[in-house]
Amino acid sequence: MSSWLASNNLYSILYPEKLGNKFNCTNTTERVRDVQCTLQLLREVWIKVGLEKLENHEGVAVRALLDSGATGLFMDTTFAREKGFKIKKLKKPLLVRNVDRTVNTGGVITHQVEYNMFFKEHVERARMDICNLGKTEMILGIP
Repeated sequence: MSSWLASNNLYSILYPEKLGNKFNCTNTTERVRDVQCTLQLLREVWIKVGLEKLENHEGVAVRALLDSGATGLFMDTTFAREKGFKIKKLKKPLLVRNVDRTVNTGGVITHQVEYNMFFKEHVERARMDICNLGKTEMILGIP
């Protein structure tokens, strides 16, 4: 990572043992996702992707934010419910923090969605964590 990126706090590294006791984290192997969204002008990359629901093969088009600082794939809770995705409960919740290290207003991630994603000629089956993303419907990070 370049020193310019680090000094401008565009990306952060999340260490589970440094989360503090807000969540009663006694286990340093706690699973964590870091939602990082760079919102400066000319630094956003948006793409249109198609999502296919597995249970009925219904397609949904979505505008997704590409974010190389995010450590996972994320879908907004409201968007997932409105579009009728089958939401599955996780066995163990995931802590989530925003790029500025604040706790995401949606709290821990407790659910996921599985789907087929289409972009140009690329097709891939993936799982996306469900959390509060505000006005952003989907973030494609690097899991």
